[in-house]
Amino acid sequence: MENNKIKIGIIGLGTVGCGVVKVLSKYNDIEIVKASVKNIDKKRDVQIENLTTDSYEIARNPEIDIVVEVAGGCAVLDVLIEAIKNKKHIVTANKELLARHGAQLFDLAREYGVVVLYEAAVAGGIPIILPIKTSLAANDFNSVAGILNGTTNYILTKMEEENIPYDVCLSKAQELGYAETDPTGDVEGFDAMYKIAILANIVFKKRIDINKIYREGITKISAQDMNIADELGYKIKLIAQAKQLDCGLDIRVHPMLVSKTNPLSDIKNATNAVMLNGFPVDKVMFVGPGAGEFPTASSVVGDILAIKSEIANKGNVLPMTVCRHSDYANQINIEDTKNCYYLSILAHSELGVIGKIGCACAEHNINISYVIQKGINEDNNATIIVLTEECYEKDINNMINKLENENNIHVENRIRVM
Repeated sequence: MENNKIKIGIIGLGTVGCGVVKVLSKYNDIEIVKASVKNIDKKRDVQIENLTTDSYEIARNPEIDIVVEVAGGCAVLDVLIEAIKNKKHIVTANKELLARHGAQLFDLAREYGVVVLYEAAVAGGIPIILPIKTSLAANDFNSVAGILNGTTNYILTKMEEENIPYDVCLSKAQELGYAETDPTGDVEGFDAMYKIAILANIVFKKRIDINKIYREGITKISAQDMNIADELGYKIKLIAQAKQLDCGLDIRVHPMLVSKTNPLSDIKNATNAVMLNGFPVDKVMFVGPGAGEFPTASSVVGDILAIKSEIANKGNVLPMTVCRHSDYANQINIEDTKNCYYLSILAHSELGVIGKIGCACAEHNINISYVIQKGINEDNNATIIVLTEECYEKDINNMINKLENENNIHVENRIRVM
């Protein structure tokens, strides 16, 4: 660093990268030395004098103090390793990289005396990482849960408010730029899975194996499910959650019926929210824009400024941000969890069909709290809605298998209740 001027290199000049450049333009004491891109000739709404297609030029440049990585994906792992070995601080928005390879990066950063900051990786413009590590450091948390993907929340909001099918809402999300051409990462829950892995790592001070996280997307949710949930006093949301239980850490991503009395039920469109529960704070919730050019750039630049301040003071750079835990969490299998369930069942309308459902539930230690028949279609099939009391996941799965194999009854959807 020369004359108290921080010099940075940027990897990736997509939507977020360009937002970072625009926000940094007002800081005269921060200089963008170079940016790496896939295509130098691509038109962008920002101007960077020194562009390269070789990210290693940034990782190895002796002038650069901070490497800002906003390219996404795991292909950049080796570049960041090289940057850390060259004693450069890292600021990243890359949730997949951190969820899959964070342990390696954090260990290496500690070895070389630099930091990896990643406020933008979890909830876009919502400040959540540093508050947990600083302002909320006195707390012992027992759960963290939230709506961590704006695309899916937008789709579910439109399904609820406009009573239109999932496919139509997905197309609208793609037209507006909320969803990618291939929306798999969002709608199948991968994006939210990476984010809850990062949050659980921080909250419970344990490393997380993402291969042990249960993940389920929103593609099976129907407009009928949304309407019936509303009648019953719930909204359907894609919830990412991690809970500390006596037997281990229960961490998963899947749709849930969320009571209208729960503040998470009020989170609409592309907004994100994170709710923490612990002692002594009890419950606290963070809400805000979870993605987009400037919300994400806000968090990225905030991390840059935090590092800049510490470097200027010639101190030990942000010691509270260093990942010091190395033990992996004992993550429990979804089969061993207890939940309440919403079941949408399609069955031939005949005498005793609800009795068959009740017998199958009783046989598998499942109590029914609510049951109603919602009309008969032209094929004389009835939709039967069941809400259960809390029971084991393995018992509900065995019950469903019995219903479908022995009674010619089809369970169209099974949604857990928050």
